[in-house]
Parts: sequence; C-alpha cells; structure tokens
Amino acid sequence: MPKNKERTGKKAASNAGKTLQSKSASKAAKSASGSALAQKGNSKETSNKAATKASKTLRSPNASKSAKSAAGSTLTQRRDKDKR
Repeated sequence: MPKNKERTGKKAASNAGKTLQSKSASKAAKSASGSALAQKGNSKETSNKAATKASKTLRSPNASKSAKSAAGSTLTQRRDKDKR
C-alpha cells in the first residue's frame, strides 16, 4: 500500500496540545489530538480507531476549534487507499 506522506504541522500540534490540556475536551477529541501529536515529525499513519474518533470530533457541535484542527490533521494522515 502507498505510504501517506502527510505530517502534523506546527499549528496543528499546538492545537493538539491545547486540546489535551483542556478539561472540557471529550475523550474522542483527546484521542485524535494524541494521534496528531504522535505523528509530528515522523511517518506514522492514523489507525482506523483514531480516525473514527477524529471524525466524531469533527462532527461534534461542542468541539473547540483547536480540537477540530487536531482531528483534521489526524484524518489527513490516514493511509491512502489503493485506487482500483
């Protein structure tokens, strides 16, 4: 399978850190943020479980902009699917 070459940027990593420190952030938002931070500066890819939590965070009307930024970064780093 092709490797995804996306990386977590500075701003997304900063937002992920803010989300992890937030007392009001949901478990899904914190999971997505942790995944985004784990992918900063390396070639790790987002797991299906982390992608599901990131998607849930993006759909949540209560999630902060920081949480949604980290979730978006997490989803961007999913493994590319084969084109058939």
